[in-house]
Amino acid sequence: MHEERACRKEQNGKTIKQLISRIRQGSIQFMMRFARVGVFVALFFAASLLLVAGYFYIRSSAMRDYVVQEWIFSERFARYDSLIAQAGSRHGVNPSLVKAVIWRETRFQSQVEGSHGERGLMQITEVAAADWVNAEKVETFVPTDLFDPKTNIEVGTWYLGRAIKHWGHKDDPIPFALSEYNAGRTRVRRWEKSSGDIADFSAEDLRDVMDFPLTKQYVASIIERYNHYLMRGEFSKKPI
Repeated sequence: MHEERACRKEQNGKTIKQLISRIRQGSIQFMMRFARVGVFVALFFAASLLLVAGYFYIRSSAMRDYVVQEWIFSERFARYDSLIAQAGSRHGVNPSLVKAVIWRETRFQSQVEGSHGERGLMQITEVAAADWVNAEKVETFVPTDLFDPKTNIEVGTWYLGRAIKHWGHKDDPIPFALSEYNAGRTRVRRWEKSSGDIADFSAEDLRDVMDFPLTKQYVASIIERYNHYLMRGEFSKKPI
């Protein structure tokens, strides 16, 4: 009897140990699965936050328009880079600035015609084209030639180069040149004279006295895009 009870007691002990071992193993497996689910949930939550933050960044900033369009129209946005680089080299204008102007004017669409007769990629007027024809002694030219990307970029870059040289004595000639490109040299001179101190009239002063909100926005958007192209080395590795 005593041996039988001892045997049963021993078996019961083994059963209890096996049960405890299974419970422990089950608990460990459950905790591991729970941890995996927790990591997945945390990663999903973090990714969702990044997507939401990225969405609102694009939606609420100047990048809103550009990031999506460049992704969708990547071929069009890079189509004229070679022509831009060549014209920039000829006229001493950073090609990133030329590309920023084209982006702002037409989003790289060569057949656009403005409400005042501006034509092509850089929205060149007939008056500006006539100045280029006279300065460069171009023998054959008709206004519709401005719909040709090569001609348009050539004229627009020449005009930008001329404006930058004209305002070269300023602390930062680019805002002056872009203001002239958009509003004309006469208006930029008027803003300069309104300060009463032409000699020390700076790019910051120009922004302060400019009474054309659209031109102010125009200049700011191009400079932002220009800096964006510079930072990512838009033309640093591209052959001319």
